[in-house]
Amino acid sequence: MKPYQIIPIIDSQEPLVAIPDGEFILENPSAYVKLGANYEGKSPYFLREEVLKRLMKSKDKLTAIKPHWQIKIFDAYRPVNVQQFMVDYTFNSICSDCQLEPNLLTPWEKASIYDEVYKIWAIPSDNPLTPPPHSTGSAIDLTLVDENGFDVDMGGEIDELSERSNPNYYKNKTNPEGKLCHQNRQILLEIMSYGGFRRHLGEWWHFSYGDQMWAWLQNLDTPNLNEIAKYGRVIDN
Repeated sequence: MKPYQIIPIIDSQEPLVAIPDGEFILENPSAYVKLGANYEGKSPYFLREEVLKRLMKSKDKLTAIKPHWQIKIFDAYRPVNVQQFMVDYTFNSICSDCQLEPNLLTPWEKASIYDEVYKIWAIPSDNPLTPPPHSTGSAIDLTLVDENGFDVDMGGEIDELSERSNPNYYKNKTNPEGKLCHQNRQILLEIMSYGGFRRHLGEWWHFSYGDQMWAWLQNLDTPNLNEIAKYGRVIDN
């Protein structure tokens, strides 16, 4: 169990609402559909109603800072079955990269690979007390696009299994490229914080509002706050 999963959930029962294509950049087909994930007729481009309102606020902040930049949504709502697909996909990718046959792994090798997988993927749990963050409709993976339509350089790819995924990886870099990457990550953090979101401690691209991770991070900053989660797993889209 991850530390944030001890946070109680009292779901607000807010509906999922569509992220407007005209306001944000949405890739179609989405990233995980391209890999073969089956959303079973659902779309990743949905968020809880209040979460979308806050994302719009973040968008306005970006416009104030960088008038011609845009927010690009990589992934938002993710059903548990898609979470399972991506865990399996990442597990098999690591095996392939290491020239290992998944069916011939020792228990220790398998556990070691899953340790790597779960560095960026939440366990695809059906337990209502421990929902994967994206299954709640309140977590977003995103980046920024510049005035020329190019992804802003964040110094790493979304879902990258490396130290570069740490939000502060470039914080103390002194070379121009490293400084620029940190600056760009800080712009993303600034606009999302303005909307009330909290950033994943290990992923520069992952932000949430109202889920267990958000509440846990709120409580880390203010120990007597006793914040609880507003959103549990979405049962139906």
